[in-house]
Amino acid sequence: MSIRVLVADDQAMVRQGFAALLGAQTDIEVVGQAENGAVAVELAAACHPDVVLMDVRMPVMDGLEAARRILVRAGGAEPVHVLMLTTFDVDDYVYDALRIGASGFLFKDALADELVAAVRIVAGGEALLAPSVTKRLIERFAESTARPALSRDRLDGLTERELEVMTLVGRGLSNHEIAAELFIAQQTVKTHVSKILGKLDLRDRVQMVVLAYDTGLVEPGI
Repeated sequence: MSIRVLVADDQAMVRQGFAALLGAQTDIEVVGQAENGAVAVELAAACHPDVVLMDVRMPVMDGLEAARRILVRAGGAEPVHVLMLTTFDVDDYVYDALRIGASGFLFKDALADELVAAVRIVAGGEALLAPSVTKRLIERFAESTARPALSRDRLDGLTERELEVMTLVGRGLSNHEIAAELFIAQQTVKTHVSKILGKLDLRDRVQMVVLAYDTGLVEPGI
């Protein structure tokens, strides 16, 4: 079954280029292209994409508001994943996008194979495409953005091992790196991650990272 993708970007060359590249893949179908956030919201409701590539800055409605509306409308019924398109010089939108449930980021100058891989990974329920990069982005905004602190009680249902795994996820480590750090099998790490997501009612690893920072389990720069 093909991965259904909606591409939203106000730059026609970027939007059409991404769509052409993804549409050439045998397992990906581009179901729509949107030139602004408002159109993206309409197309998402009509086309039911699995993945939305969403530019952060667009006219009429920005990518953040569009992503929020798409994710709220989908709720838990339709597993739509939003992948924000950004440049290296990101702004406060990034952390806000994580908070509302975006599955990660893709730099607009990404290589062709990176774009295709990103869509497949996000469609499969993964989130942090490049843990070290996303970690750096999160830390930057965790330090500069006022965030409401959440009680550590939210994590009371986790075992000691699950807290260790969540801490390492929050620091940006991949499953392979966590396995090496804790001297356990990679499949065991995946099992722990899955249990943590279920216990905390989180969508994916990105939301786990945000919660790790919000509860103080992980501190910026540590």
